[in-house]
Amino acid sequence: MDTEVHRQRHAAITSTVAALALVSALAGCAAGGKATASTAGKVTATPVSATGKPSPSASGSPSERPTPKPTPRPAPAKPSALPVAAANAGALPQTSALPKTTSTAFGNAVHDIWLAVTTGDPDYARPAFFPEKGYEQVKAIADPESDWQGRLWLDFTLDVAAVHKLIKPGATLTKVITPAGSEQWIPAGACYNSTGYWHLPGSRLVYREGGVTHSFGIASFISWRGDWYLIHLGALVRGGAYGIVDDPETGEGFPGAPGGC
Repeated sequence: MDTEVHRQRHAAITSTVAALALVSALAGCAAGGKATASTAGKVTATPVSATGKPSPSASGSPSERPTPKPTPRPAPAKPSALPVAAANAGALPQTSALPKTTSTAFGNAVHDIWLAVTTGDPDYARPAFFPEKGYEQVKAIADPESDWQGRLWLDFTLDVAAVHKLIKPGATLTKVITPAGSEQWIPAGACYNSTGYWHLPGSRLVYREGGVTHSFGIASFISWRGDWYLIHLGALVRGGAYGIVDDPETGEGFPGAPGGC
């Protein structure tokens, strides 16, 4: 009897242990499955090419890609003035050489004047304007430096502003007209001068605007060391501090009369 009871208890215990082992095994599998699923959700697969480098498609979702920046356009090149003579020409002594209107130097001077009036910036024409140091040698007056700055250059800046209002964007320079035979040597002693120079009045700049030819005058060029320089754009004299456009015309117009200094 005792042996039979003992056998039944042993069988029950063995059955219980087996059941617990089965439950534990099943719970472990379930837990393992959840861990795998959780880990798989956090792994990002990165395709690679044959070289071992990430392929172009491996950069993530479209929302994660950086927005391409627009390519900046280069700024338009700023125009440049052209030289008429060496920068120190005004400090050198005058000569009696008659300048040519067919020279590269004269063409550069016209280019600079046109650049000044079309941009409205008189500084573009500095290489073409009569040098201050040369003017100090020419004029037999008390303070030629102040006269150059406070009258000649100031008048020129006002004239540039006046012409700039006249010329529309897109206008193109076609030619310059100079009156042949109007060159005159102005000797020392005339016009408050301590040295002489050649004088060329009445030239005209001709340009095209919207298919129509227009022109305006250049009141006066004078020479320094064999080159022409602008000295008066709008007028030789004026009654106040205001800009003047010299004889603006539709068409080429007519060169001005000789004379003056």
